Amino acid sequence: NRMTEGILPPDLFEGMKPELIAPLVVYLCHDDCEENGGLFEAAGGWFGKYRWERTKGAVCRNTLSEMVSPEIVRDNFEKICDFNDANHPSSNAEATMALSMVLEDLRDNAGKVQPNNTSASASSSAVTGPLSAIGMTQEPQEFSYTEKDVTLYALGVGASTKDEDYLKFLFEGNEDFCALPTFIIVPSQACMFGEGGPLANCKTWTIDFTKVLHGEQYVEILKPLETSGTLTSTAKIADVIDKGSGAIAIIDIDTCDQNGEKVAFSQWATFVVGDGNFGGPRKSKIAVPLADPPARAPDAVDEFKTSVDQAALYRLSGDHNPLHIDPSFAAMGGFAEPILHGLCSYGIAARTILKHFGNNDPASFKAIKTRFAKPVLPGQTLVTEMWKEGSRIFYKCTVKETGKPCLTGGYVDLVSDFASVSESVSTTPQLVSDAVFQEMAARVTPDMVAKVKAMFQWNITVDKKEAQIWTVDLKQSGTVYQGPPAGGVKPDVTLTLEDQDMVDMVTGKLNSQKAFMSGKLKVKGNVMLTTKLSGLLNAQPKL
Repeated sequence: NRMTEGILPPDLFEGMKPELIAPLVVYLCHDDCEENGGLFEAAGGWFGKYRWERTKGAVCRNTLSEMVSPEIVRDNFEKICDFNDANHPSSNAEATMALSMVLEDLRDNAGKVQPNNTSASASSSAVTGPLSAIGMTQEPQEFSYTEKDVTLYALGVGASTKDEDYLKFLFEGNEDFCALPTFIIVPSQACMFGEGGPLANCKTWTIDFTKVLHGEQYVEILKPLETSGTLTSTAKIADVIDKGSGAIAIIDIDTCDQNGEKVAFSQWATFVVGDGNFGGPRKSKIAVPLADPPARAPDAVDEFKTSVDQAALYRLSGDHNPLHIDPSFAAMGGFAEPILHGLCSYGIAARTILKHFGNNDPASFKAIKTRFAKPVLPGQTLVTEMWKEGSRIFYKCTVKETGKPCLTGGYVDLVSDFASVSESVSTTPQLVSDAVFQEMAARVTPDMVAKVKAMFQWNITVDKKEAQIWTVDLKQSGTVYQGPPAGGVKPDVTLTLEDQDMVDMVTGKLNSQKAFMSGKLKVKGNVMLTTKLSGLLNAQPKL
C-alpha cells in the first residue's frame, strides 16, 4: 500500500499488490476449499504453504515415576535437535497422539487405572487421554453466598417486579423470600470451572478450553436451598464418551450444606471438540437421558423477551466467560456479537415452568434436564412450550425471531403433582375438536412453516358461544397451542366455526367451501392463506 511505497524496492512493491494476494484469500474462504488452520505466504503471484516440522526427539526417562534432570536433557540434546527422519504434525491432535504413544510405553501403573464401566471397549491400560480421566475426583470446594447473590441470580434469569409473586424472589424482607431451584447452578459452576475444577486439574488429559462446549445440563434438588450460607461441592469425572468429532466428559457434582447433608446433584455434559476417536464408548449408562415431548399440542406456551443486557446481568452470578460480553471474543468464537449464556436460558425456562406448574413454589421442584441446541442473542425472545404428563413437564424453548430451538429434550420433574396450568391457559372442558388440533401439532414441520409463513387463530364455538381458542403458528415457532397468539401477536387469519363442524370438515363430512359460503365457517383476514392449511386439515382418518 502507499505506506510501504518508497520503502520496498519497486519490483518487490509491485509484487505485493493486493490484487496478487487476494485470490488466495478468496479461495481459502470458499466452500470448495477444505483447507483449515494453514499458514501461507503470497507474493508476486507466488504462493506457498508452511508446515510444522518436529524431530523424533528423545525419551529422557524409563518409567512414568522417574523424574527428568537437566543433565539427562544435556546428554540427549543432540538427539533432541536432530532433524533427520523428522515428522510433520498437521494438528494438535496428531502431535498429542504421538506423545501419547511415548507415554504408553512408559506406563508402570496400568493396574491402578480403573476401567470405564460403561463399555467393554474402555481399557484399563489407558494412562493418558480422555479415558484416563474417568473416576478422577477433585477436592471439595466451598462456596459462600448471601441473600444478595440469590436476588441477583433471580434478576439474571428474568425475575421482574412486574411478576405476580416477585417479592418472594427479589425482596429479602418478604416472609416467603426464597432461592430459585436453579440457583444451585452457581456453586456448581464455581466448582466445575474453578482453579481446582475436574477438567482443569486433569493431569493425564490435556484439554484446550477454547474448544470446550456445554452440551447438556441436569440438576436435581434434594432439599430446598437456603437463602444464604456455605455449600460444599465435590466433582467427579463419571464417564467420557467418544463421539468421533470430539469427546463428551460427564461430570457429576454433589453439593452439601454446612451440616454435611446433600442438598443437590448436578451433571454437566461438556463436549471437547477434536478429542474424539480415542477408542472409547459411543454411549453412556451414567448420563441422565433427555426426553422428547408428547406428539400433541402443548398445555402451555409462554414468551419471555430477554433484555439486551441480559448476558451482562447474568454474568454477575459467576459465569465470567468473555464470550458473553466482549464482541472481540464473540468474533473469535464465530459469533457476530456476544451470545446469551445457555444456563441463563436454562434458568429462564425453569422459572417459567415453576410459574405455570409449580405455583412458584421451589418446594415443588425436583429436577430439570436440557440440551443446549442453538445460541440465543440478548434481546431475542424465548418461546417455552410445555407439556404436562403426570408430575413431569416436558418443554422446548425456541427463539421467536429465528424459529430455531435453543433448548431441546428438556423436562422438569415435580416433587408431586402440583396442579394445573396457570390462568393464562384455558381451563374449559375438552371439546371433540381438541383431537383435531392435537393431530395438527403432530403434523407441523419446519418446511411447512417456511412455506406458509402465517399465524392462524381458530375460535371454536358451542351453540354459537366461544368455547375454545387455538393458535396454529406457521409463521414463527411452528407450534399449535391453546389460547390466542402468544405475546399479543395479531393473527393473519381468524377462523370461527362450531366444535362438531370442525371435526366434520377435517374428516370430509363437511366441505370447507360450502361451510364458508353457508356461513358455518367465518374467516377474517387474508382468506387466501387458508388454502395453505390443506396439509394440516386434509384426511385425518384417526379422527
